[in-house]
Amino acid sequence: MKASLAAASSAVAAILAFGFQAQAVADQPVPALVADAPVVLELFTSEGCNSCPPADALLGELAKEHDLLPLAFHIDYWNYLGWQDPFSAKYATARQYAYGQTLGVNAYTPQLVIDGARDAVGSDEAAVRSAIEAERPRAKLKLTVLRDATGALKVAIPAGDAPSGPASVYLALFDHSHVTPVGRGENSGQTLTEFNIVRAWRKIGQWNGQATELTLGLGPEANAFDAGAVILQDGDSGPVRGATAFQLPKLSGS
Repeated sequence: MKASLAAASSAVAAILAFGFQAQAVADQPVPALVADAPVVLELFTSEGCNSCPPADALLGELAKEHDLLPLAFHIDYWNYLGWQDPFSAKYATARQYAYGQTLGVNAYTPQLVIDGARDAVGSDEAAVRSAIEAERPRAKLKLTVLRDATGALKVAIPAGDAPSGPASVYLALFDHSHVTPVGRGENSGQTLTEFNIVRAWRKIGQWNGQATELTLGLGPEANAFDAGAVILQDGDSGPVRGATAFQLPKLSGS
């Protein structure tokens, strides 16, 4: 009888150990493309704006720096000038206008918002780098993207100082670069190279100061894009509390 109980106990222990191992294997960190606490740079730009190419080029240079997370949002309000920006989106314009309300500034292109806390002319490298340095000391949370046993991705947000209201968690899907010959408008005849272009954008949840995990909800449609970024910020468009970026896996079923 004692031998039977010992054998049963060993079997249960083995099952529990296997379960713990499976859980450990289930959630594997996805390598980040940026440092643990990057400064987030959001450039509001347009292929229909003749003052934007220098800002696009600067964003490309900033994208080489590991402690920065630059993203290009192509607004749609200059499309009437003669060139339909193929990357323009209403969500980009809405986000820029939301920052205008939060920061108390007008919307313009090229406008760069730094960490959701201040703005600068996107082509003015001295002003941009000054704003980056001003934001570096602010404490941030480390966001980690995890892959579970099924291959699905989620983001883990640690506990931290509770915000005065729910903080927003956003997911951006972006391409590293595109080259576009422009046939009309202010940049007619130019071939533009642009970087970290946001192609999809959505809010995936909220954070209230407690440790939280949120699924990214990626399907095969994400195969069309190069990388993803997760941004945590106060309110809908306040200061950034944390961010990360990662290469998108290619999912089956497309």
